[in-house]
Amino acid sequence: MPMGEVLPGPGALAVLQRNFGVWRKLLVPSMLGNFGDPLLYLLALGYGLGHFVGRMDGMPYITFIASGIVASSVMNTASFEGLYSAFTRMSAQRTYAAMLATPLRVSDILAGEVLWCAVKGLISAVAIIIVASFFGAIQGPWVLLALPVILLAGLSFGGLALVMTALARSYDFFMYYFTLAVTPMFLFCGVFYPLHSLPPLAQQVAQVLPLTHAVALLRPLLTGHLPHEVLYHAGVLLLYTLVAYGFAWRLLSRRLLR
Repeated sequence: MPMGEVLPGPGALAVLQRNFGVWRKLLVPSMLGNFGDPLLYLLALGYGLGHFVGRMDGMPYITFIASGIVASSVMNTASFEGLYSAFTRMSAQRTYAAMLATPLRVSDILAGEVLWCAVKGLISAVAIIIVASFFGAIQGPWVLLALPVILLAGLSFGGLALVMTALARSYDFFMYYFTLAVTPMFLFCGVFYPLHSLPPLAQQVAQVLPLTHAVALLRPLLTGHLPHEVLYHAGVLLLYTLVAYGFAWRLLSRRLLR
């Protein structure tokens, strides 16, 4: 693939700005969901289930699960934006076709969309961090260091979602991705319990999945500790981002330029 076509230009920021401008019109209902959902999770699981679980990995269960919910929220928000919202712009609204009638290239559109997925993931995660802080579930001096990790995780999940969008012919196609990828990661990547409680084979599978590495970085940072093997976990998320971007660019180029 020609590198000049794959690498985005300044137009990616224009796409990001355009998406932000549209989202700003729906700011209130969007933020209500960002604050409301984590509140329900923390009350139902952190306090309800936490009453029976007690402590996990040396911390109250509400603290344990709050950091996991932050990571899973990045996955869910970036995935939803890269799937349903991006598909609407591409297929239903024909926004991508209109963009290609300008000097923007496919790489600009794709990079702008991936960046927007990461920003949406960051907005959702920060909302959860604020809510969890009121419960005392987020603490320590390293919380700000979690923000670049959240952005990196959002880039990886957004890139993967856009690969699916480039392949999709209808909204129904996304149920395969949620059922076969998003839901298993949500359940088996350390959000609700430590990975070492899984069978050895399941632990090995979980180590391949990006949410495992997002949780491994975010949980220590959000509970007052520095994570181990930072370069390894960040490297896996970066690899997912780059590989997904490459596949998405090729697939979108074939679809939009045919």
